[in-house]
Order: sequence, then C-alpha cells, then structure tokens
Amino acid sequence: MTTRQITVAHSPDSDDAFMFYALATNKIRTGDLKFNHVLSDIETLNKKALQGEYEVTAVSFHAYAYLAERYALLSSGASMGDRYGPLVIAEAPMKPQELKGKVVAVPGEMTTAFLILKIFEPDFTPLVVPFDKIFETVMRRKAEAGLIIHEGQLTFPSLGLHKVIDLGEWWHKETQLPLPLGGNVIRKDLGQELISRISRILRQSIEYALEHRDEALNYAMQFARDMEQELADKFVGMYVNDRTLNYGAAERKAVQLLLNLGHEKNIIRQPVQVEFAE
Repeated sequence: MTTRQITVAHSPDSDDAFMFYALATNKIRTGDLKFNHVLSDIETLNKKALQGEYEVTAVSFHAYAYLAERYALLSSGASMGDRYGPLVIAEAPMKPQELKGKVVAVPGEMTTAFLILKIFEPDFTPLVVPFDKIFETVMRRKAEAGLIIHEGQLTFPSLGLHKVIDLGEWWHKETQLPLPLGGNVIRKDLGQELISRISRILRQSIEYALEHRDEALNYAMQFARDMEQELADKFVGMYVNDRTLNYGAAERKAVQLLLNLGHEKNIIRQPVQVEFAE
C-alpha cells in the first residue's frame, strides 16, 4: 500500500496538543495516510499558509481572509471564545477608552486578536513581539499595554498585571455570538475525496481527546508552559469543546460577521466569503 504524506501544522500549545493527541500518538486509524506534525507559533503558521506550504494548518481567522482562494475551513478544529477571548493588559489600571493612541504589544498583525482589537479601537500603535514576550514587554515599559493570547489569558494576574478589556466579552455584548479565534484549514487542491477523508480523521482525533480527557490532558501538559494541571485543564476546556467538533449556525455566522466587519473598517482589504470543506 502506497503511503500518502500529509503535513498538519499547528501551534505548540496545550489546546492544540490536546486536539491532535490521538493523531500524534496513533490512537486512531489513518489507513494509507501518514500525518507529519509541524509545530510553530500562530503568526508563523499564518505566514506559511500564505505560501500554501502545508496541506492542513491551524490559522487565525484574520489570516483566513487572505487564504480563502487556496484553503477551505475544516468543519472541526475551531477555537471559539464564549464570552471570553484575547485580553488587553497593562501594568497599571487603565480604562478601555484610554487605549486610544497607546503603544500596544501585539502577537502579530495577522492574528485574530489584532483584528478584534482594531475593530474595537482603530487608533493605537502596534508593537509586534512574540506572544510569549508580551508580558515582559509591558513590564519593561516598552509598550503601554499588551494583547494577550493563549494561556496568558489565565496567568496574567500572577504577575500583578491588570485587565483593560476582555475582547471576547466585548464581542459577545456587541453581537451575542462567540468570538472565532482560530481554525484548521485544508488546501483545496487535494481534491474532495482526500479532503473528506482528512476531515473525518481530524474530527475523530478531537472526539477521542474529549472522550479520553485525562490521558489527552496528560499528553498536552508538556505544552502547557509551566501551568499547573488545573489551570491547563481550564484553558483546554475553554478552547476544545463541543464547538470545536463542529461549527453550528451561530459559529458560522460569527466567522462571516468578523470578516465582514474587518472589511467594513478597512482592516481587511477585500470582502471574504467563508467556505467550509464539507
């Protein structure tokens, strides 16, 4: 039997590790498909996707706006914030309206966190730094505020930092919808049959993790960046859940609305029609 190599790229975070646990450790059957995992930070994955480098990759929904001709969204694997999401933090208490004109450390201009902050407050100066250097950048006063993604959303109080705004909470108040942050995309040139097979396998990986939570969480802990297991469990539960298994009507509506607003506010240069690989 000839083996077909498929590269799956995702971030080295506890939630992605949890999601891909079964696939990475051969817990599910993949037939003649061999999956090779590439781990990289989300902004790097966004840029690689622009070049079409990987067959399957995690991307920010903001980045998807520039990938829609080459990639389709898989129907599973999305990270959605349900009344929570990226945070803006500062060293001293600050009101959300005070962000206007401030220098804000951001984890990349193609991240969804950056897009939603620009929708909320268009007038700030971004300072792009790696996501895991944002706390340090703010505490060294190289930026007046920081845009936090990943586990930092839960760990910032331990550093004495202050929440300025939770953008997922704000988004829900404005739209009554979850905030789409990242999803898995697949290259359209693979063809419908192969796309369908890969889609089923990736969904099975997520199902396996949710059904075998303890063993999947134990595996994911190696990617939890010094978080205690209780905190890592909370973080994984925030971003890998029933919404991750399949987009519902509200989730699909939220993705399209996010990209529409990005275009209306001149952050995304062209209108985008979301396409799912069914």
